[in-house]
Amino acid sequence: MTATATAPEGGKPGAHRRRNRWIGLAFAALPLGVYALVVLVPLAQSVQFSFYKWDGVSASTWAGLDNYRTFLTDPVLRSTFGHVLVLIGFFALLPIALGLLSAALLTRARQPGMAVYRWIFFLPQVMTTVVIALVFKRIYAPDGPLNTALRAVGLDSFAKTWLGDFTWALPALGMIGTWVTFGFCMVLFISGTSAIAPELYEAARIDGAGPVREFFAVTLPGLRGQMAVALTLTITAALRTFDLVWVTTHGGPGTSTLTPAVALYKAAFQNPQVGLAAAIGVVMALLCLVIAVVITRVSERD
Repeated sequence: MTATATAPEGGKPGAHRRRNRWIGLAFAALPLGVYALVVLVPLAQSVQFSFYKWDGVSASTWAGLDNYRTFLTDPVLRSTFGHVLVLIGFFALLPIALGLLSAALLTRARQPGMAVYRWIFFLPQVMTTVVIALVFKRIYAPDGPLNTALRAVGLDSFAKTWLGDFTWALPALGMIGTWVTFGFCMVLFISGTSAIAPELYEAARIDGAGPVREFFAVTLPGLRGQMAVALTLTITAALRTFDLVWVTTHGGPGTSTLTPAVALYKAAFQNPQVGLAAAIGVVMALLCLVIAVVITRVSERD
């Protein structure tokens, strides 16, 4: 028995497919046009500006790679990379570790009020960063709740001006990032754990695996996709941190909490160096892209 494919009425199969392709492109034309207008065109302009010295008002002059060289060699601007590495530890690594631990504990046995727990821990994700920064600015104040609690239990020597201390300002900001991203990681991992086949846990228990071995043999491999998402979002959040730093410390004291995003803002608006600001933006965009691609490729390996 044989079957013969017949062309649609009114033309050949190839013409029909081409017509559908053009119809699809026609529907996508408006969204693509808007995306190009608000994303691609400004991106191309930023790349163009990064090769010029320009204060935003007077005539620009060609600078070549000088703006990029300044960003990578200036001691103050170069120190922002070190600050970002510290923030990545607080924004990404610590929340992911705590999120994995919390997800493993909460999903091992069904606990009452799980939805409430998830809502409470996910709450920072629906709050604006400015509000969070203002709240923690009050908590870290010299007469704020944190120092008051330390003095109340006899730990007066530990009380300090947290956001005004050259040593502790950056870790204090990092702890805010941990509080913000921990709930997101935990909820993401709980959702991923619920999708792991129960038979895998049963097989591990039959083989004599304890809770720790079960976590590393079943839970952790099953959450590889969720961990890739969490790493990508939290690391790029640390790289792009601006509003949290600007509201709390403005990059101070001195330059101890200066991040690339804050340096970009200051270069663009406080001491107008539009070319340098554009170069910082281009470098950070490329860095975020590379990190996302690397994490995705690694997570997809067998």
